[in-house]
Amino acid sequence: MKNLLNTFQGREVLVTGHTGFKGSWLIAWLKILGANVHGISNSLPTTPCHFDVAELDDGINDYRIDIRNYHEVEKAIIKINPDFIFHLAAQALVRKSYSNPIETWETNVNGTLNILESLRKLNKKCNAVIITSDKCYDNVEWIWGYRENDALGGPDPYSASKGAAELVIKSHIKSFFPKSQNIRIVSARAGNVIGGGDWALDRIIPDCVNAWSKDEILELRNPHATRPWQHVLEPLSGYITLAANLNENIDLHGHAFNFGPKSNQNKSVLELVNNMSNYWDQVRVKDVSDAIHGPYESGLLKLNCDKALAMLKWEAVLDFNSTVKMTAEWYKYYYQNPKGISKISFLQIKEYCKIAKEKNLEWAQ
Repeated sequence: MKNLLNTFQGREVLVTGHTGFKGSWLIAWLKILGANVHGISNSLPTTPCHFDVAELDDGINDYRIDIRNYHEVEKAIIKINPDFIFHLAAQALVRKSYSNPIETWETNVNGTLNILESLRKLNKKCNAVIITSDKCYDNVEWIWGYRENDALGGPDPYSASKGAAELVIKSHIKSFFPKSQNIRIVSARAGNVIGGGDWALDRIIPDCVNAWSKDEILELRNPHATRPWQHVLEPLSGYITLAANLNENIDLHGHAFNFGPKSNQNKSVLELVNNMSNYWDQVRVKDVSDAIHGPYESGLLKLNCDKALAMLKWEAVLDFNSTVKMTAEWYKYYYQNPKGISKISFLQIKEYCKIAKEKNLEWAQ
């Protein structure tokens, strides 16, 4: 494979969901890699949000389109004529999926279908990485990681919609995108990312910084639930590596890949909060798990990422403590100097790449 850092130089790259947490970090990274970046999003997801505070609208083509609107999506993709597509646009919150299941299903399933159908209109080589979620698996709360060929599905509308999106991807690849043509498609599964710039509702790190920045009590709904916490740059390095490899190797077409941390980073919510509190001045925490009886949320979930290691030579870069430290430092800087946060985001990407290079990871060389 050619040097990853040269793969996107001067190429037309579309990111859907580019104003979201993961999408905004991805377009920042693609800017560093010299891509011509295009984004499709409906709106800014939160106030504040990383896309806005890091001033990432500068130098990109910013399309404000509802991913559920097929005709507008198709028109934009034909106009952009992308070399690469990263599809991240989604309704990404489990608890919100209970209150608005129709929006969740339409966004996550029909939105994915709209991307796939639009790809059929392109007459050039295009590499598409369609991101679903680690929650696409039928989670039976076992102790080992889910593999890419394990059963799909989930008990809540969000998880089920992501499992259904994977079925749509598989069906369209089999039906309309044979290996011999220019359109190459893969799916990527990751979850439980943390990092600076996330202010989404009902996520643990935003809950921490929202409470502690106002000297309020952080209420923990599910302190003993465990997750494979990873910094947002970890799966993004996986997506970028996957896209670059797909560009070189058509045999990857139709594959699915997990991207997650090493198994020893499966930590509880309480462990994450305690580690995060080491970097904060005012910390108050209250366990409200006995008082709050909300909708079902899984207690144990982790991924097996052996396939990414074997086929892409990809593995996570940061340990748990470094992941939390990088996250906390971003927010600390933001609350002290919000106007200078853009440079911190770009510096953290470069520092992450430096660490990966020092570890001799192939994509970083």
